[in-house]
Amino acid sequence: MVSITENGERILVCLSSSPSNRKVIDAAARMAKAFHAELSAIYVKRPNYESLPEADRIRLQNNIQTAEQYGAAIITITGDSVPVQIAEYAHISGITKIVVGRSSAKRQHFWSKASLTEQIILNAPDIDVFIIPDSSVEIKQQSQKLNPADLVHPTWKDSLISLLLLAAATSIGFLFTAFGFSEANIITIFILGSLIIAVFTVSPIYSIVSSLASVLLFNWFFIEPKFSFHTYETEYAVTFVIMLVSSLITGTLANKLKDNARHSSREAFRAKVLFDTNQLLQKAGCADDVIRITAQQIKVLSGRDVTIFSPADGGKPGNGIEVYSLPYCVRTYGDDNEAEIAQWAFLNQTIAGAHTEKYENAKSLYYPISINGYCYGVIAIYLNGGRLEAFESSVFSSIIGECALALEGIRNAEEKEQAAMAVRNEQLRSNLLRSVSHDIRTPLTSISGNASNLMTHYEQLDPETLKQIFSDIYDDSEWMIGLVENLLSISRIENGQMDLHLSLEVVNDVIEEALRHVDKNADQHHIEVQQGNDVLIARMDARLITQVLINLVNNAIKNTQAGSEIRIRSGQAGSIIYVYVEDNGPGIPNDMKPHIFEMFYTGQSAVSDGRRGIGLGLALCKSIVEAHGGTITLTDNVPSGCCFSFSLPAGEVTINE
Repeated sequence: MVSITENGERILVCLSSSPSNRKVIDAAARMAKAFHAELSAIYVKRPNYESLPEADRIRLQNNIQTAEQYGAAIITITGDSVPVQIAEYAHISGITKIVVGRSSAKRQHFWSKASLTEQIILNAPDIDVFIIPDSSVEIKQQSQKLNPADLVHPTWKDSLISLLLLAAATSIGFLFTAFGFSEANIITIFILGSLIIAVFTVSPIYSIVSSLASVLLFNWFFIEPKFSFHTYETEYAVTFVIMLVSSLITGTLANKLKDNARHSSREAFRAKVLFDTNQLLQKAGCADDVIRITAQQIKVLSGRDVTIFSPADGGKPGNGIEVYSLPYCVRTYGDDNEAEIAQWAFLNQTIAGAHTEKYENAKSLYYPISINGYCYGVIAIYLNGGRLEAFESSVFSSIIGECALALEGIRNAEEKEQAAMAVRNEQLRSNLLRSVSHDIRTPLTSISGNASNLMTHYEQLDPETLKQIFSDIYDDSEWMIGLVENLLSISRIENGQMDLHLSLEVVNDVIEEALRHVDKNADQHHIEVQQGNDVLIARMDARLITQVLINLVNNAIKNTQAGSEIRIRSGQAGSIIYVYVEDNGPGIPNDMKPHIFEMFYTGQSAVSDGRRGIGLGLALCKSIVEAHGGTITLTDNVPSGCCFSFSLPAGEVTINE
């Protein structure tokens, strides 16, 4: 199968209210499938759109929905020249083929205007134009003349406005006559009245009627003999014609300007809504925000109620859907089988519901939120028997497309984050296995070798040698027990499974308890505990803080030379207790300090005791201190060495007398 990007084919089908347009859309869809091309559908909305009969509007909307069901991108453009607009869009969008129906209009004379298809070919000579022929029945339907009554939609409001303005123009004419103004000024007043009527009335018929009425009123009231349609001067016949033509021209121009202003206003509103939607969706932090913003924008644009159906299990087909409740939209309606309709739209990723082939009697129109074969849910727009215009349908499709893109971006970001997390976890597991394998091998080899010596040469060994072997086995076992304890502790903290048993404890008592369990090489260093006169009490889990002190002291013992000084002190500042572990060893290079509390980071030490460690001690200290709500830091101990300090919340003892 050849992809769109490989062959570059893009097919554009022209939409209209013609009965034969459905055949044109079907042919374009088959052509797009055969060429593996991208399908687009364009409708050029002319200024006289409002005067289209209801039957033509319904047929146009059905044709648009048919194109959407074929997966076509719907484009609505406002303009006077249909072929020029189609050709310009085709050139801008890289269209390679245009599919259009055969126009029933025929050229009566050689100077007559060319047909639509001929004009498209003339304006887009470099694009292949495919003309779909009509059947005889369809040609007959298209050739039927429009009933003039369909263009006239009289209302009491427009009729009253016209009568009042004509009466006002006549009254001003009498006033001008009383002041001796010329007839040219009175003619100008009637032309101005016709112009105002054209501006403030809806149907164009009022502009025509007011122009004719202005001529008749001027002749009746202001031309001798008055109160008749006769005139003594033959030149007035020319004046009447000029006045009628001027009124018709000004009225027609006013109607066109009014239509253009209305279309411009709607296009500006559409652009603003789409722009606001795009801006809001870019700021959305999660899928729920995207769905909520989309529903709000559709509600603002159409004033209709909106219901969201979200997938029950990550959007996987066949798992059903569930209603997504909106906090601002009270659902006082609903189709009896709305879940079934939404399910069908979700699984088929096709519009369903009101005025469509599927569930056409529904009260709502169900739009799937889908992109790249993945459906994120369904948006139902309540129509209550009404219809969406081409303008509304195009905007809704654009908003829902923006929603799908935003949801796609969020899903891709989540999948990327999950993949990155999986890589990090795999890296941590690899580091753990490598470090544990390397560091456990040394004590296990020592234990195994010493055990083998005891088994084979026990009777030949003197008491001092036996004591040394037993001591080595014990030390190696204790080191491995400490390693396993650190592993278990940090895994419980990282998984959120370690419960803190907080109580008020004397800090110096915890320090003394920790010193009883430090490394056996502690006697090779001078360890000093500085105690103040005040008794410091902190709220802590004594067992875990003891582990922190053991790890910090053992770290100092391991990374400083024999005979070095290690000092432990504590103090209080406000409601915080600080504990310091200082040494006068070689210190830690600056490039290593940012990583010192990372898991599996071991660094390099020239005075290490031979067991490299797997970099869990300081990481465990950081996790425990932060679980208590404190912080742990590393600074230089001037003139040499390191200073590790951590904070704990101070506690108060209440004495009941």
